[in-house]
Amino acid sequence: MAQPAVSERLGEGGSSAAIRAVTPAALALAAVGWWWSARMADDMAGSGSTGMDAMGATMAVGFLAFLVAWAAMMTAMMSPAVAPMVKLYGRAAAAGRVAPLPFFAAGYLVVWTSMGVPAYAAWQALMDPIVAARPWTGQLAGAVLIAAAAWQLTPFKAACLRHCRSPISFFLRFGGKVTRPAGALRMGAMHGAFCVGCCWALMAVLVAVGTMNLAWMAALALLIYVEKNASFGERAVTLVAPVLVALGVVLLVRPETLTTLT
Repeated sequence: MAQPAVSERLGEGGSSAAIRAVTPAALALAAVGWWWSARMADDMAGSGSTGMDAMGATMAVGFLAFLVAWAAMMTAMMSPAVAPMVKLYGRAAAAGRVAPLPFFAAGYLVVWTSMGVPAYAAWQALMDPIVAARPWTGQLAGAVLIAAAAWQLTPFKAACLRHCRSPISFFLRFGGKVTRPAGALRMGAMHGAFCVGCCWALMAVLVAVGTMNLAWMAALALLIYVEKNASFGERAVTLVAPVLVALGVVLLVRPETLTTLT
C-alpha cells in the first residue's frame, strides 16, 4: 500500500481554528512560566537575599517545591523553542490522526522535569559553599562554562540539534504509533530527550551561576531558540562556544567574579 503524503499524514485538513490556536497557547504557557519565575525572583529580592541565597531558601521548602519551580522555569525557557514541533503535532491532532496534544506535551515535560532531580542534588551540595562565597564555587562555575563550550562542538550535540531543527523529519521518523496516548507520551519523551541532548550543558551553566536568575534565563532561552529555529542556528552553536570559554576562563582566574555575574 502506498504511503500517504506528508501533508496528509500531518493533518493538513484539520480544523484551521485549532491549528491557529496552538502557537499562541504555547507562547501563553511560556508567559506563565516567565511570570512565575519573575515572581519568585521578586520574592527573593524582597527578602534581601541574592538569587543564589534565595534559591537555597526555596530548596528548604522541599524537593517537590524545587521541582515545581524547575518545571516552571523549563516551561518559560523551552516553550518558544519547541513551538514549531508543538504546532506540527497540533495540526495532526486537529485532524484526528494522533492522540491529543496534551499527551505529547506531557511526555516532553516529564523528561525536562526529571532533570530537576540532578539539579536539586547539585544545589543541595553547593548551597552552603556558594552562600559562603568560597572561591572554588566560582572556579567550578568556570569549569562548567568551559565544559558547556566543549559540548557545543561535539557530534552528539549536532545530532540532537538536527532532530530538534526538523520537526517534520522527527515526526515521520518517530510518529508511527501516536494514535494512542501512550504512543504520544513516548514521542513527546523522545523529543524531550533530544532536547536535553541539545541543552543539558546550558542548563548546567544555569545551575552553576544561579538558578532562577532571570538575566541568565533570558540569555540562555534566546540562545536555545536561535539554535533550534533560526536559519543560522547551527552556526550560532559554534559562535557561542568561544564566549562561554572566555567567561569560564575569567571565573577560573578570578572566581570572585561569580557574584558580579549573578
